[in-house]
Amino acid sequence: MSDTLLTLQNDTTEGCGPLLRNTRTAGRSLRQEIFEFVRARGQAARTDVTQALNISAGSATTLTADLIASGFLREVEHSTRESGRGRPRVALEVVPEAGFVIGVKLAFKRHIAVLLDFAGNLIADADFPSSDVGRPIENLVDEIEKIIIKLLKISGKNQSSVKAVGIGLPGIIDHNSGVVVWSSMLQTRDEDIGAAFAMRFNIPMVLDNDANMLTLAELWFGQGRAKANFAVVTIESGVGMGLVLNNELYRGGHGMGLELGHTKVQLDGALCRCGQRGCLEAYLADYALTREAATALDHYPKMSKNPQATLETLYQQAKSGHKVAETIFRRAGRYLSLGLSNVVQLFDPALIILSGERMQYDYLYAETVLEEMKKMTLNEGRKPCKVAIHAWGNLVWARGAAALALSSVTDTLIGGEARNS
Repeated sequence: MSDTLLTLQNDTTEGCGPLLRNTRTAGRSLRQEIFEFVRARGQAARTDVTQALNISAGSATTLTADLIASGFLREVEHSTRESGRGRPRVALEVVPEAGFVIGVKLAFKRHIAVLLDFAGNLIADADFPSSDVGRPIENLVDEIEKIIIKLLKISGKNQSSVKAVGIGLPGIIDHNSGVVVWSSMLQTRDEDIGAAFAMRFNIPMVLDNDANMLTLAELWFGQGRAKANFAVVTIESGVGMGLVLNNELYRGGHGMGLELGHTKVQLDGALCRCGQRGCLEAYLADYALTREAATALDHYPKMSKNPQATLETLYQQAKSGHKVAETIFRRAGRYLSLGLSNVVQLFDPALIILSGERMQYDYLYAETVLEEMKKMTLNEGRKPCKVAIHAWGNLVWARGAAALALSSVTDTLIGGEARNS
């Protein structure tokens, strides 16, 4: 294995949320900083809080007492004992039942939804069949409603216990307004899912691009928890990207940045699902590989009209030595190396995590792909960017959407008067 390529395992650290403090979030109240510190570590003693946040013991005592009285934190027996004493320390932890959030990943084939408690623990999950084509917004909101009702039934919870819903879907999303500027899942552009959701549910809803959801999952539950700067590139029905800079998800000036799949890699090139030509996605996504397979395997007797089965057949043929099939994957890998080199040039991340269903195809992270990425990058004086494959399960996308909801609820319920500088 290349010294550039890493294979990540799912994180088992207690707690949830970023482990690094962001010095830029000076507007966050000290009360919220304390709460998030405890939640990120699972349990923390008051002395841990005072040392980590550089505050007085009196402030820590007063604010933690307020959080306990409000039902957000509780005291528990700490697992370690005080130095020189026989009794365990008293620690703080989040009260899981203080609230619940839902995360929904909208996708082709199947939608996924999860319910998390206030400590970030997974309580229940559900899935629901999805159409493979774009549909009117009313139909998509119908599907959202059905999967939420199914999830609540499975979990035994009611709507009143849910503090917020986070939703992620592919496309260009205005996170601030809740408008889907464009998505292959919808027939029309500039659809206000936020307003449509509010007609069905009396629950706050936050919306974002699905690649951002996966990035949040890495930041809250995965290998990105202790990293200040990293990128996530997803390859499946489309090509997406999420970016964490200075320990925060970066969305751009208008909340719609990081559309790596729609950066141009070939003038007047292959037709993309967005309607333009030459997008990176038009060479890497499911539909792009299927389009190529239709030509390469035209006379193959086991050729299927099912896109997923077609991709599997294409991959099997490539691994068994079918030259045309192998060329399709190697060509896709070259375009991926071009896209990754551009990410390195623009943002200089310490780590790029490759994820998504298509990462089962090893041609996309072969030695030649990583070597070509390095060749196309100006490396003078630059530390090498590590590339990792992280094979999460399907639930992780929805957990990332739930993390967005959890973050929003925390701002609302825990946030207060900003800490004095």
